[in-house]
Amino acid sequence: MRDWLTVTVSLLKYQAYGNDFLVVLDPAGLPGTDELDSGFVVAICDRHRGIGADGVMVVRPATSSNGGRPPDATMELRNADGGRAETSGNGLACLGLALVDAGLVAGPEVLVTTDAGPRLVTVLERTAHGGAAVRTEMGDLKVGEARTAPRLGRGFEARRVDAGNPHLVMTGSSLEGVDIASLGRSLEQAEPGGQNVEVVAPDGRGGLDLLVWERGVGLTQACGTGSCAAAAAARAAGLVSSRVEVHNPGGTLVVELHGEDPLAPSVFLSGRASRVFRVEL
Repeated sequence: MRDWLTVTVSLLKYQAYGNDFLVVLDPAGLPGTDELDSGFVVAICDRHRGIGADGVMVVRPATSSNGGRPPDATMELRNADGGRAETSGNGLACLGLALVDAGLVAGPEVLVTTDAGPRLVTVLERTAHGGAAVRTEMGDLKVGEARTAPRLGRGFEARRVDAGNPHLVMTGSSLEGVDIASLGRSLEQAEPGGQNVEVVAPDGRGGLDLLVWERGVGLTQACGTGSCAAAAAARAAGLVSSRVEVHNPGGTLVVELHGEDPLAPSVFLSGRASRVFRVEL
């Protein structure tokens, strides 16, 4: 394999509520062929010695649609630690917008194949500074039964949620005194392959306040799949209705939960994404 330090690669940086990604629309010249080199990902995601990001997304040729609508692209997603991730709500918003911005897809709808299955991204009205409102079809979630929350003691319940990627959602009455930075890594590693960790509490207005530790990344400003998992877990506990504003540290995402079964909702995620810059590395 070529030394990646000698390769010139064009990267686009996009963000959604501070959850930031490096997007590669043309993978020619990248280190690695079928899969992105994990060492390359770690190096460019480093916020002090690289460009800095929560993850890297590479657009690959679209795969088969199994008789349905042909997909526009396939997403390979790597977390900042180089590990492969199944999907990302904010990442899909960023990728869909990047494809439309580059003229590779006419829009407003962009169908993306992920490791968790197809996801439909709709780029809505444009906002200031190169941004746009984006709505993403997140698929069907699977919500587990309630149990005692590990390491948070009484007053919190925990549910495992499959949002295409794994989540541990711990719900309580308040986030006061919760130090997710000290809890996150051990809880992430408590499951084989790791899991995302969310601590959530009602905001008193029908929404949720959220703290998130992302698998392979750590503390992040926002998490799209985490917001969906938190809303689904909270609805299963009877704390919220079918439309939930989830207040991440970086901003508020809106989650819509459809279907009669609270343990298996169909979910849509709405928020904003924007382009930050382009760089030649």
